[in-house]
Amino acid sequence: MTDIAVDMPWLKTSWQTVQERLADGRFPHALLVTGESGVGKRAWADAVSELLLCTSPLNSEAGAPVACGRCRQCELVAASSHPDVRAFSPEKSRMIRVDQVRSLSEFAVSSPQVAERKVAIIDRADQLNINAANALLKTLEEPAPDFVLLLLQESGRPVLPTIRSRCQVVPLPVPSAGQANEWLTRKVAGLDSENRPSAEQLAKALMLAGNAPRLALEYATGEFPGLRDEAFNKFREFMRGQVAVADAAKAFKALGLEDMLWLFEGWAADLARLCAGGQPADPEAVEMLGFLARNNPAWCAHELLDQVRDARAAGVYNVNPELEASRLLIAWRNLMPRKRRG
Repeated sequence: MTDIAVDMPWLKTSWQTVQERLADGRFPHALLVTGESGVGKRAWADAVSELLLCTSPLNSEAGAPVACGRCRQCELVAASSHPDVRAFSPEKSRMIRVDQVRSLSEFAVSSPQVAERKVAIIDRADQLNINAANALLKTLEEPAPDFVLLLLQESGRPVLPTIRSRCQVVPLPVPSAGQANEWLTRKVAGLDSENRPSAEQLAKALMLAGNAPRLALEYATGEFPGLRDEAFNKFREFMRGQVAVADAAKAFKALGLEDMLWLFEGWAADLARLCAGGQPADPEAVEMLGFLARNNPAWCAHELLDQVRDARAAGVYNVNPELEASRLLIAWRNLMPRKRRG
């Protein structure tokens, strides 16, 4: 028996909503699932797919339907080989293209192969290009009765209002620090002692991920924390005039464009919080950002956020990450107070 609310208790409310709608026979043809990166949107969507296709759903302790986990449909979903489930995500262009949506539309109107309905998942619906988004509207406006569409959207990344208005929105929350730490500790417990992160490494991964557990797991078992620390050290040295912009930019380039922009975006958001009298999400950056907050108006932080969004939009066209890092670093450096002339 599969019940994602047991594995990820912070998703319990959203999961119960799905169970109730399915039990009442009023499941919508399209859901827009929103949440921060790493809170479990894809795992949640996979669990919904399994529940929708299961031929022998069981009842949970609360009497709500859950996938049995044993029927042929559940086995195919678990093996990621179910012919009536399709997933679409950005490809090399970092966007979901119109030909992918056309393939989805053909899938939507075809007959199910082995189940009673079909499910399509658009992972990162916020990265549909304009032609793909417009092509998707036809499928949303004329839904097939045996087809369900699950669109996954990262918080802060917009989708077309015309798409949003045709979906029922399901927000997925970020767990509490305790829930996130418990989940992460459980997931790394099975690793051998040499590869198992320490409690300090887990705590740092959770801090960097903003308590998003699946992202924290990726950080705790990957290279991001070390690369981030190197970039942060170069950032501070550059802001103090100790290294050239080219040297600092190389450290950010090593992160890759998306992680680099995520880091700059987080610091700009923390700067905005500090300007408003709040607390930063990244406590390691509080000294530098606090100094900038005391010497700049709040609108400067929002200008930085706009520049990060511009860089992310430009990423579709395969911009040079090192040049983008240089441009953003110079924008940050412009916030440093200039020495008064004698």
